[in-house]
Amino acid sequence: MSYTITENMVQQFGTNFRILGQQKKSRLEGWCQPEGNIVGTSKSVERLGAADAYYLNSRHADTRYVDVPHSRRWLDLQDTAWAELVDEMDKIKMLADPTSPYAGLAVAALNRVKDDVIIAAARGSARSNSASIALPSNQKVAVSATGLTLAKLLATKEILDAAEVDAELDPDGQGQASRVIVVTTKQLTNLLGTTEIKSVDYNNVKALAQGQVDTFLGFKFVRTERLPKVGDDRYCLAWSRGCVAFGWGKDIVSNIDPLPGKNYSVQVYARMSIGAVRVEDAGVVEIACKE
Repeated sequence: MSYTITENMVQQFGTNFRILGQQKKSRLEGWCQPEGNIVGTSKSVERLGAADAYYLNSRHADTRYVDVPHSRRWLDLQDTAWAELVDEMDKIKMLADPTSPYAGLAVAALNRVKDDVIIAAARGSARSNSASIALPSNQKVAVSATGLTLAKLLATKEILDAAEVDAELDPDGQGQASRVIVVTTKQLTNLLGTTEIKSVDYNNVKALAQGQVDTFLGFKFVRTERLPKVGDDRYCLAWSRGCVAFGWGKDIVSNIDPLPGKNYSVQVYARMSIGAVRVEDAGVVEIACKE
């Protein structure tokens, strides 16, 4: 039997891996009140309400004492892990060793979970001493069969302003907005099609030159594709810095170890223990957008 030269042609395989597109870092952790090094399953976040002053109507009057309202919310930890095995025999059969890329994938996966936990806490129920408290209906902007519009942004700003929640544009003097709005790329597209946003008269940030909205109406725009969607309705979120708390008992730690019980396959393992809670209802707004 004779063969043609094509029988001797070979295929060349890659010697490294390309990690496909995915969110690799937490985009929301930095917009939360940090609660680190938690010992136990939960940590309380202590809250103080407004206590009004009183008028002094006469000299030498008795001192009156105001009742400062105290309350708390509870941040509950959740454990999360990522693991994969790399068999020594697998590495012999592949030109590229996947061990190191697997470790990067593990950390990226856990960082995405951080954002999922923060989003769920911001719009979900918050645990107090005696109840589970849903986000009030007056903290929600209705979908109104539209995507993200200037009217919805103004309604969101009005809700936060009326509650006097971090009304200062730059409370820390760091040149940063005090409020974040979390949207998907579709909502950014909606805004870029809005005449008012395109005009520098309405937008004092010129990020549109790069095709993105950065800061507008005191909100820092953060994009993520992990916001919940029900049917055609995407639920975006806005909050003032510190109105959502993010805590950890153990931040991301990773290990790469051979396992004798698995024929010395190498285990790539990462884990963390984290949690989040909405600290102040008045400082969080859910914005429903048609998508």
